[in-house]
Amino acid sequence: MSVGVVTAFLSSSAPPSWFMYSIAFWGWVMLGVMGIGGFFMFRKFLKVLPKADGKSKLDWQNYWVEKSRPLWTDDSKAFLNELVQPVPGPFRDIAKHSIAAEIGKIAVESGATEVTRDHCIKGYIVATPKRDYKFLVDFLQKKNIDYTPYQHLLNK
Repeated sequence: MSVGVVTAFLSSSAPPSWFMYSIAFWGWVMLGVMGIGGFFMFRKFLKVLPKADGKSKLDWQNYWVEKSRPLWTDDSKAFLNELVQPVPGPFRDIAKHSIAAEIGKIAVESGATEVTRDHCIKGYIVATPKRDYKFLVDFLQKKNIDYTPYQHLLNK
């Protein structure tokens, strides 16, 4: 009897159903991963498109980072590194660059001679989404920094 089962298995032209289901499963996984990757690539593409003034969002970020580069001190760089610490490693440099651009913009527009912690906190609030404010408040409380002057920015 067992020889008949093996012969029937080997002589059938269709692959086993478990194999076909595994192919279908991994096909859907690949489509999902490609869709997620495509979403993030499309978001990056939108940042590169020029706005009404002829410059893209990334061009403006690079402009403000370069314009404010001489204003950064070692203390402000270290403080920025502490602020972006909870961002996952692969995305940390990108987040740091966009936050540094907003901080630089605030510092340059205020006419400051150097980037201070005040500029860093304001720039972090403006550059990050509202869901990240909880981390900022916890961080400032842990460092014993009074955040009441920034309450109006946190409540927006």
